[in-house]
Amino acid sequence: MDGSWWAPVVGVVAGVLLLWLALLAVLWRYRPDDLGVRDALRLLPDVVRLVRRLAADPAVPRGVRVRLWLLLGYLALPFDLVPDVVPVLGYADDAVVVALALRSVVRHAGPGALDRHWPGTGAGLAAVRRLAGVTDDRDI
Repeated sequence: MDGSWWAPVVGVVAGVLLLWLALLAVLWRYRPDDLGVRDALRLLPDVVRLVRRLAADPAVPRGVRVRLWLLLGYLALPFDLVPDVVPVLGYADDAVVVALALRSVVRHAGPGALDRHWPGTGAGLAAVRRLAGVTDDRDI
């Protein structure tokens, strides 16, 4: 062996690092502006129940339900796309992934799907609607 085996390894590691940095940039871009990460994390138990209910609802389009089941699997994993030791983004990745999934639900099933299946308080629903990008000013 002539020692040239390390060049492909370095290339793969550099590619993975660049992909990870691109992911960080996307997460930073789509982080919820008006809803703090701590607020989103406080809602997590109700959001998990909401996602489970939406994923089981036959009125929600099948593709959205599949994405919701994948989201539940992701939330159950003991590791994240961005390690929790990374300041701000470490905990924000769950919130961003949930927000993107809920925005997909709103786009394909309407904001009423969130309202029908929300298990928590009205204030919590208002926060989830903001997280999902619902911008109407109706009372909850």
